[in-house]
Amino acid sequence: MRPGERTPELQRSKLDLLGALDKGLLAQMGPLDALESSIANQELAFRMQAAVPELSDLSDETEATKSMYGVDSPYKQTQVYARQCLLARRMIERGVRFIELTCPHIGGADRWDQHGNLKRDHENNARAVDQPIAALLTDLKRTGLFEETLVIWSGEFGRTPFAQGANGRDHNPYGFSLWMAGGGIKGGMTYGATDEYGYHAVDKRVEIYDLHATMLHLLGFDHTQLTFRHSGRDMRLTDVHGKVVTGVLA
Repeated sequence: MRPGERTPELQRSKLDLLGALDKGLLAQMGPLDALESSIANQELAFRMQAAVPELSDLSDETEATKSMYGVDSPYKQTQVYARQCLLARRMIERGVRFIELTCPHIGGADRWDQHGNLKRDHENNARAVDQPIAALLTDLKRTGLFEETLVIWSGEFGRTPFAQGANGRDHNPYGFSLWMAGGGIKGGMTYGATDEYGYHAVDKRVEIYDLHATMLHLLGFDHTQLTFRHSGRDMRLTDVHGKVVTGVLA
C-alpha cells in the first residue's frame, strides 16, 4: 500500500482489503505473531498518517502563541525550530509518548559540531533555538503538561576546552553538560562539575548509563528489572551499570 492516495477514503479501502487478506491467511494457518504484528502496525501507521494534516495545521494557534515560539522570526532557522517545538507541544497534547527534535542546519554548517568557527556558528545555533525552547517550556507550564513531560536537551558529547583548526573545538566525551526539565526534575540547580579546564568531569560524575537509569526511573521503570534476551544472556537497558541520580530528582 503506497501512501499519497488521492483521498483518505481510497487509502482506507486499500488498508481494509489488505487487512481482510491477512486475516484470511490467519484463519487458514492459525496464529502467526509476525502477521498479527504486521496487521496492527499497518493500522497504527494509517491512523498516524491520517492525523498528520490536522496536527500540522497551525491555523488554530493564536498569533500570540506563534509569535512567542518565533514562527514569525526574521531569522529563518528560528522559524524552522519554532515550528518543530510548536508541533512537539501539539503532539504531546495528543498523547505522543516520545518526540525527538533536531536543530536546523545553519548556513550549511554542522549542527553544534564546529571543528572550525565555533564562536560564530554556536552563536547562530543558539539564536535559532533559544526562543523556541523557552516558549515550549512556558507553553507546557501554561497547559498543565510540564510536570508530566520530561524534556532533555543533550548531544552525545561536548567540546574540548582547547582550540582545534580555525578557531574550532574537537569532540570531548570526558566532561560535558546537558539540561533536563519537567516531569520529576528538580529545577534551578546544577549537578556535578568539571576540572578547572572544563575537560574532565571530576565532581558527581554521571555516566551515560546513569542518565539512562534516571530517565527510566522518571518514566516509572526499574532499570535493574527491565531485561531482554540477547545472544544467550539477559541484558539490561543500562547493561550491568547505571544508578539513578537522585540528586536531580524533585
